[in-house]
Amino acid sequence: MLRRGGAWPFAALAGLVLIACSSGSTGTPQPTGLASQQTLRFPIQHDVSTLDPAMIDSEAEAAIAQNIFDGLLKFDSNLNISPDIAAALPTMSSDGLTYTFKLRQDVTFSNGDKLTAKDVVYSWNRAAAMQGPFATNLSAIEGYDHVATNQVSSSALEGLLEKNDPSVTMTGLTAPDDFTVVVKLTGAAGWFESAIAQPATAGMVVDPKVVKADFDNWWNKPETLVGTGAYKMTAHTADQSLDFGAITGWWGRPKPTLTAIQVNVVSDPTAALARYEGGTFDLYGYAAYGPAPADVAKIQAKPAEKSQLVLEVKNKTYFVSFNMVADAKRPAGGPFTLDQGNISHNLRLAFNLSIDRAKLAKDLCSNIACVPATGGIIPKGLVGYLGDGSDPLAVFDPVKARSLRSLADPDGTKTKDLVYTYDPENPFNEPAAKLLQAQWLDNLGVTVKLQSIPHSRFITERLKGTYVLSRDGWSADYNHPQDWFDNLYGASAGCPDVSCTTGYDTKSYDQLLAKANAEPLSAAIADYKTLSHQLIDDVVYIPLFYTVNAFMFKPYVLGAGSNNMFDYWWNQIQITSH
Repeated sequence: MLRRGGAWPFAALAGLVLIACSSGSTGTPQPTGLASQQTLRFPIQHDVSTLDPAMIDSEAEAAIAQNIFDGLLKFDSNLNISPDIAAALPTMSSDGLTYTFKLRQDVTFSNGDKLTAKDVVYSWNRAAAMQGPFATNLSAIEGYDHVATNQVSSSALEGLLEKNDPSVTMTGLTAPDDFTVVVKLTGAAGWFESAIAQPATAGMVVDPKVVKADFDNWWNKPETLVGTGAYKMTAHTADQSLDFGAITGWWGRPKPTLTAIQVNVVSDPTAALARYEGGTFDLYGYAAYGPAPADVAKIQAKPAEKSQLVLEVKNKTYFVSFNMVADAKRPAGGPFTLDQGNISHNLRLAFNLSIDRAKLAKDLCSNIACVPATGGIIPKGLVGYLGDGSDPLAVFDPVKARSLRSLADPDGTKTKDLVYTYDPENPFNEPAAKLLQAQWLDNLGVTVKLQSIPHSRFITERLKGTYVLSRDGWSADYNHPQDWFDNLYGASAGCPDVSCTTGYDTKSYDQLLAKANAEPLSAAIADYKTLSHQLIDDVVYIPLFYTVNAFMFKPYVLGAGSNNMFDYWWNQIQITSH
């Protein structure tokens, strides 16, 4: 599954707990009465490269597109799943393999076209066939694998979809009538509803009539960017601005109060902040673009602006991975492999305990852009988080670290010439590498060399088991533990030898993961937490930090905010008199 990068700054002030930030929770007294002008203005750092839900790859694109497109289900602001285009949550067969969705009969696209079940089938088949970054959100559906492996050009795909050709049609997806969608899965998947509910991605519905007219570029013009959301594009000036207007008589709830959205491209974060402070922008932080850490520190020193600042833990974890398998298919080898038993276990633990994560977060992020990852590999606020301070791998104990290292490597030969490999694409990676290098030397007595590799080559080589010790990270596709455990470790992730960073795979891990993935979430949480503890007991990773985004909200902006996965929708926001 492809991954997005670039979750923005993060903050960890002592005792700060923000599960769902909102402009209404900053403590600033709010005026009463709505303003006559209901226009929301905010910046993004770069223009969008696509707003096609089948191909969206960035947080900025998703933050905009979620207001244009809808799916059968949605997450509410507290990350609970609720119906959207579907009239209710689906009914499910006793074996968990068949979901039946009854659709609302009043849903229309912004151009007036009435939505039917066939539009859902078309949209999901198209997304599966196009194999965009989030296509695997649909991978539980019967026939997905067949469609996903049929590589065809977009011009050919258009014709095949028009004919409902079997090569691009998932067998498990049918529309028995205009307002019923039946989905058959290849196996029970308790995560399926979470996957299709993720905003602005593969589960969203497009208008086939519009898409067919310009298959690749329909999203790029206001008159053809058509969805079922509360807003439509009214203007787009490349690399400068995007404008959106509310849909009159929109079918959903709540009805939008904001009549217009003005989004400006401002590449420099400090310049964007200055325009926020000068009144050009009403909020700053949407679309994963907020104040830089240095600017946040200045804001915190100004009481009037500090009350407008919110810091939100997001959905990305940074960690370090070991190569844990030694075989002919994994060239790295190294001292951390499972076949060396307690020796390598003690070395992996020593490398964990020698890191002072509080110092790491302070030096790397100024206690603004990152917070120590102390609650397991899944970040705070998402399902599967173990709790503050619950991950023993995050404990700083240099005395024990040196003792373990001495037991496992008394003459230093095993840890001689170790190399930590990273790519410089993300601004966190290089400074984090240097800080880790210094802490391993100071607290463990081990000299680790650093190696910087270009991003595309780094990802390919890391997944082939080329590196002994490497930077790693994961950004959740949707709020369900399966997205983490299926894609990082075990046979489902291709371990030990196929596209797997660590190579870590055990029978007990695979069996429990299969059980958890098939269960409803309420029953599966305990199993996923057991999997978390198995990773901890086997010392499979070195936790570093969770990311945080910074937001600025003017006191007169009500209802704006963000949770761990996405910004709140525009139709939830109001501008009060000011």
